[in-house]
Amino acid sequence: MTLLKGSGGVASTRALGQTIDSLVGNTPLLQLPLISGGLPNTVEVYAKAEWTNPSGSVKDRPALSIVQQAESDGLLHPGKILLDSTSGNMGIAYAMMGTARGYKVTLVIPANASPERLAILRGHGVEVILSDPLEGTDGAIHRVQEIYEADPDRYFFADQYNNPANWQAHYEGTGVEIWRDTEGRVTHFVAGLGTSGTMMGTGRRLREHNPEVKLVALQPDSPFHGLEGLKHMPTAVAPGIYDSGFPDKILGIRTEEAHEMCRRMAREEGLLIGVSSGAALAAALKVARELDEGVVVTVFPDNGYKYLSETFWNVEDADA
Repeated sequence: MTLLKGSGGVASTRALGQTIDSLVGNTPLLQLPLISGGLPNTVEVYAKAEWTNPSGSVKDRPALSIVQQAESDGLLHPGKILLDSTSGNMGIAYAMMGTARGYKVTLVIPANASPERLAILRGHGVEVILSDPLEGTDGAIHRVQEIYEADPDRYFFADQYNNPANWQAHYEGTGVEIWRDTEGRVTHFVAGLGTSGTMMGTGRRLREHNPEVKLVALQPDSPFHGLEGLKHMPTAVAPGIYDSGFPDKILGIRTEEAHEMCRRMAREEGLLIGVSSGAALAAALKVARELDEGVVVTVFPDNGYKYLSETFWNVEDADA
């Protein structure tokens, strides 16, 4: 693992005494020379280490954007409860930022979310409502809409799947950082589809800089999967901010592929990454193997600490 030149400014922008808000973004861009071994020297693979955000995931970016926009519009204030559905990471980001601002937070999350995520949410003291695990994130979406419609005056419904402040966070942040830290050399951007905010916002920014940048989205290969935070779009409730025609290509990734990448990263690069990060890496390497030259950049949404209770860590790579 190598920190790419250009991300060294992170330390200088994160000085003592800063607020939580100011710690969001400017995450390191990591080069992965060991796990990408075997590729031509003219093909490079990088990943944004989003767990360096203060709540530990990429979701700090859209959560901050949504909260700040709602405050500016007068929709969110101490008299309102911040309400949304989540697969975990966005909820943790809401919990951190909402409670720090004095807001009550209510979150709907599938009951099969990792125990670590649920423990973190409860540690923040937010109200956690568990939805049917068999219905995944779509079930949580339906449940939160019911709660809001029953008492709309009580809540600010953040609605991350349909709120443009979601993708705008990546347009203003992630895309700018990737272009800067690759010195404009990025040729391919790879990101998972959950709310789709990372792909839609980052992709828009990169295409403004260079219309030839290829955008590759990844999703689970089937409706029944173990990739928390990601949606199988053909069978899921499509986010309002998502445009299926926007990516140049969509790759299906098996849960087992993602698990294998998590194990390999821990044992070859020395980094514990989360399951959606493993899926992103699997997709990025597939893209890279098809190139004779290029700079492939992906996003690691979080690290592996929220998934240590998962049994896949103990499976030998040879059996995967």
